Amino acid sequence: MNRPFKVLGIQQIAIGGLDKHRLQKLWVDLLGLEVTGTFKSERENVDEDICAIGTGPFKVEVDLMQPLDPEKKPAVHTTPLNHIGLWIDDLPTAVTWLGQQGVRFAPGGIRKGAAGFDICFVHPKASEELPIGGEGVLIELVQAPPEVVKAFTALAAG
Repeated sequence: MNRPFKVLGIQQIAIGGLDKHRLQKLWVDLLGLEVTGTFKSERENVDEDICAIGTGPFKVEVDLMQPLDPEKKPAVHTTPLNHIGLWIDDLPTAVTWLGQQGVRFAPGGIRKGAAGFDICFVHPKASEELPIGGEGVLIELVQAPPEVVKAFTALAAG
């Protein structure tokens, strides 16, 4: 298949729970991840700490998320592994091409994400009209900045 874009690597893993402080006990206090930022959104019903593993272009985010209101949607805590984020070298091209292949995207289109990169989500469920989804997994496609594209390209070249 002639794909007009590349998935470069994992950009993030998002973990949800009712209390992000309980998540911090393992991920920050015991495993030593660094909290590099926070993000709060009423629209997305989320209060999250953005943590990091690794450095530079190979840094992977681990987002520790709790709902602002456990009774509202989206329910970021009901699937403990909330979503996985993938670095994409050309997000607009990827979204167009994947859409033409029948991939269902979550509402919202391409937009600025919590970490400041352009993002969009592959819906976890397919539909009759769009028969390809994440099969239960929400997948975030993240526009890789030039330094990440360059680093992964150099790594692949060997």
